[in-house]
Amino acid sequence: MFNYTRLPESEVNFVEILPASELPAGERLFIEIEGKQIVLFNLAGQVFAIGDVCTHDNGPLGDGEVEGREIICPRHGARFDLSTGEATLLPAVVDIPAYPVRVREGKIEVGLPK
Repeated sequence: MFNYTRLPESEVNFVEILPASELPAGERLFIEIEGKQIVLFNLAGQVFAIGDVCTHDNGPLGDGEVEGREIICPRHGARFDLSTGEATLLPAVVDIPAYPVRVREGKIEVGLPK
């Protein structure tokens, strides 16, 4: 998996998702872009986007509990950093995708690599 947030903007296509006002702090939104299952999280006004899959067993991740900037897999307890996708606790050892997010003209946009 890859931390796409580190790509330069010239290597990313941003897709408009929704007005920022429609994703209040503390909420999450499940979306699909180009066949990729992605979850957006608004944590205190900062929006993160990750792939909705745990690399431990390919199960869904987006419904997991959020603690700080980490999401906990609801199936086996693996943890991932929402900003980088980094696996931070076993049983997962492989990172999940993390996508760049920006707010432009009041709308949330998620970036996918070109």
